[in-house]
Formats: sequence, C-alpha cells, structure tokens
Amino acid sequence: MSNAYAKPLPKIDLLNRPFWEHAKAGRLAVQRCTGCGHRHMPPSPVCPTCLGENQDWEVVSGRGRLVSWVTFHRAYWGGFGADVPYDVCMVELDEGPILVSNLVGAGQDKAAVGAAVSVLFEPVTPEITLPKFRLVE
Repeated sequence: MSNAYAKPLPKIDLLNRPFWEHAKAGRLAVQRCTGCGHRHMPPSPVCPTCLGENQDWEVVSGRGRLVSWVTFHRAYWGGFGADVPYDVCMVELDEGPILVSNLVGAGQDKAAVGAAVSVLFEPVTPEITLPKFRLVE
C-alpha cells in the first residue's frame, strides 16, 4: 500500500461511504431496498425499482459472471502507464447488480462472456481498497 497512488480515486461521500468501508474490510456490499428487496449499484437515495427511500447495505458473495470486458492498450492517465495493457470488466454479481471493475490475475487470456469470476481486494491508499475480479478456474 502506498500513499503515492497515482491513479484516479473515488470520491467518498455519505451515499457511497458504506461500500468503501465494507471493501476496506474485505467484503463486497451492495445497496438493498428494505421495502422491495431490490439490490442495486451504484448507490442511490431511492430504490430504482419502487422509489422507496429506505436503503440498507447487504454483504454479497463476491461471485458473478463476466458480462463484458475491454483491454486498454493506452494509458489515458499517467498512473496507468506501468499497467498497460490492462482489463476493465463488467461483472453481473450472483445477487444481480452489475459492477464495473478490473479483471486481474492469471488466465485473463481465457476470458469469455459468462465466465465465472470472484472478487479480490486491493488496498491502494490507507482509505481506499478497490474490489477487482479474477477468473475462477
């Protein structure tokens, strides 16, 4: 973990703070409507399904399926230069929500739509731990 992290970082606010607190503790959590039970990301002040205002956070399995991915061969921010090429992915969690993250680890050349993935956590600053995904063999 380094204080000199050179890549863009998320802005933590009241709405997304629970997500980042869970990630720092090594747990993946999504927002859940206490009225209708709909799980969603990104967090919202109201449920996108029923417009209910009562939202909670639910720790989820961290498992899902690869929906799509792209390999970047250019660093659009200087901090990514050493990582080129790197993969950005969309993952549909087993619990429903879709997250955008990075696909990391061995076997990336075997990526395919529908491939099973699981979350891992990368601490990048004392405040921020990023959830990323790897293929499940």
